[in-house]
Amino acid sequence: MSNHTDFPSNNEDNTNAMTQKTDVKPILENAELKSAELNSEHSENNEAESNDVESNDVENDLAIEEFFSPNNSASMADDFKAGYVAIVGRPNVGKSTLMNHLLGQKLSITSRKPQTTRHRIHGILSNHEMQAVFVDTPGIHRNEVRAINERMNKAAVSALVDVDLVLFVVDSDQWRDDDLLVLQKLGDTNLTVVLVINKADTLKDKGSVLPLMETFNDSFDFADIVPVSALKNQNLDRLQEVIASHLPIAAPIYDTEQITDRSERFLASEIIREKIMRSAGDEVPYDLTVQIDGFKDEPAHTDPKTGRPRKACTFIDATIYVERSGQKAIVIGDKGQRIKQVGMDARKDMEQLFDKKIMLTLWVKVKRGWSDDERALTSLGY
Repeated sequence: MSNHTDFPSNNEDNTNAMTQKTDVKPILENAELKSAELNSEHSENNEAESNDVESNDVENDLAIEEFFSPNNSASMADDFKAGYVAIVGRPNVGKSTLMNHLLGQKLSITSRKPQTTRHRIHGILSNHEMQAVFVDTPGIHRNEVRAINERMNKAAVSALVDVDLVLFVVDSDQWRDDDLLVLQKLGDTNLTVVLVINKADTLKDKGSVLPLMETFNDSFDFADIVPVSALKNQNLDRLQEVIASHLPIAAPIYDTEQITDRSERFLASEIIREKIMRSAGDEVPYDLTVQIDGFKDEPAHTDPKTGRPRKACTFIDATIYVERSGQKAIVIGDKGQRIKQVGMDARKDMEQLFDKKIMLTLWVKVKRGWSDDERALTSLGY
């Protein structure tokens, strides 16, 4: 039996079978036509896919650009306005309270003691129509008995340089010599001034507001007069409208998510000082200040000794300076209870403001005559 595969044994038949002619022209034409159709379809698909890819790339680029845009210009009004707004007035008329409530965020410290604010503090209010950069200033006063008083007055007056608008804050039922002093300072400028009559809610006769507004308007050419209650958030929407109407059309000055240009170190020192002044009341004299000695951010990590996870935390060391030993005892309190409570209250406010865990260590030291020492004031940031 042959192991070979059967083939036609007739050579002629085999040859004829192998060499039989076929008309290949129609087949080639059909093949070329089919190939052209496939190529055309493939080209169209590629072009569509390419267009889709390009469209997606553009959309992605726009999304990324919008996400990382600091000012989110897509949500801004075409006639967006921006500018600096100085808040001035005599001590204890509610300037810091006004700024805090306009911002909806506690930024400037407050207390019943006059001249609580010692530094210029910028608070930034942003919405889709405007960005107002408020400059909260120390109260302008006549008695420059020490170097610190002189520096505070200079800080307040210098805030009037290069601002677009001034809010002159007065108490609704008290007009004092220091109010007149502030008005005289404003009269030396060509600035647009809005009179803000604060604590209007305390007036027993609400009808007396109109005569009061007329009296103030006769004394100075105010651009607007707005009665408010900063503490109770009354008429602040109207005040914001007035502020916006007097600001120039301009791009935002700061990132619209930013609320201040001050550092966390500065804000921490102010919070501590506020808690001492609130806790001790009239027991603590004006002569105290706070210096931040250490401010260290520690990321979340595993404790190498215990193996336990530890949350992210900021460690703050601060020194409270007073001028006399008796003042030191007052700040520390009986068995250290006052300084302990000050630390707890300050830490709570810091964690809310900074949105992170805080470990706070406080020290109290005597630094004699610091409030009337130019070098000491400079070293302490005044």
